[in-house]
Amino acid sequence: MTTSTHRDLRLGVLGFGLRGSIARTAHRPGAGSRVIALAEHDAVARAEADEAFPGALITADHREVVESPDVDAVVVLTPDHTHADLACQALKAGKPVFVEKPLDISIERCDELLRTAHETGSRLYVGHNMRHMPVVRLMRDIITRGEIGQVKTVWVRHFVGSGGDYYFKDWHAERRYTTGLLLQKASHDLDVLHWLANGYTRQVQAFGDLTVYGDNPHRRLPGEPKHPDWHDVDGNWPPHTQRGLNPVIDVEDVSLVNLRLDNGVLAAYQQCHFTPDYWRNYTVIGDAGRLENFGDGPGAVVKVWKSRHPSYSDQGDAHYHVPSTEEDDGHGGADSLLVDEFLRFAREGGITDTSPVAARMAVAAGVRATESLRAGGIPHEVPDLAPELVSYFENGQDASAAR
Repeated sequence: MTTSTHRDLRLGVLGFGLRGSIARTAHRPGAGSRVIALAEHDAVARAEADEAFPGALITADHREVVESPDVDAVVVLTPDHTHADLACQALKAGKPVFVEKPLDISIERCDELLRTAHETGSRLYVGHNMRHMPVVRLMRDIITRGEIGQVKTVWVRHFVGSGGDYYFKDWHAERRYTTGLLLQKASHDLDVLHWLANGYTRQVQAFGDLTVYGDNPHRRLPGEPKHPDWHDVDGNWPPHTQRGLNPVIDVEDVSLVNLRLDNGVLAAYQQCHFTPDYWRNYTVIGDAGRLENFGDGPGAVVKVWKSRHPSYSDQGDAHYHVPSTEEDDGHGGADSLLVDEFLRFAREGGITDTSPVAARMAVAAGVRATESLRAGGIPHEVPDLAPELVSYFENGQDASAAR
């Protein structure tokens, strides 16, 4: 589809829940893009969208958005298990599509989505915003310029301080909607881990359990809406004092994963949803040094050790401060940069920092890790993506270049 570069790109949005912030960020009337249509099944969210996007079509039927001839591109922000179905419909309608991470909740549905993009020639973009986070880009720059040598191992710890609020009070708490939080939540970190290590997971082994929120009896009744104070940064602590949890909770709240990548890198990932703090810690060790981030937002620091020390050195050999961006939307400015890249891609095509192939591989690693966890830690192999799809997407979704 060809769109004019002399007017706003007209966006149709599907979903206006927790990631509705992406739609707000993309609404830039007169500056390149505007939301002209939005579909949302929840009446309260529709009312909020009506205020956020004056004059836009606000509907409960996603087909009115996908099939509208006035919509240039579609932004999918619905719950995870709906991503592939909705995105495929939009791709078949000839629209460039933004899909919030993860691509979907199974390997098969992800592969179907990528095949549909390939067959239709419609452009597919994935909302892995952490590839635009300043701390991640800083670490990747340090690695790329060879400061720690060749990467050999990566360790990631994810302290999910608001886990009880964000992931155990709605659909995130149910396997049928997420597969598990090693897919839903960890797809971010698995994608970053792959990007820093320059490889994809081939074998995983995991342990995990539902250790805290499973015993909490304070749950909403089926059909009862989330409580107004569902996320209270000054309350809801310690974790067992949480109230209004989802009626069904069958995903794990703590997990430990070992990974072997296709380039020989060994990695480890840990996720906990009942910590008092909320941040990610990456340690990347090469054959000539290591790096580690302390904090993951503006003002954080990445330290590098490049010489031998007889014991722990707090200072290391180099400090790099994580820069601030002009617009910090809660992810260090990453969401604005993500939207910028999608808008450029929807208009012009080309190579992007986010990758449908990488997004699929993050889901595949999360799925197999979850299967290993629930099978008592038995190692699982991660399946390859079809070579023709890898070639197509790695060449910027240009069919002629992929031949």
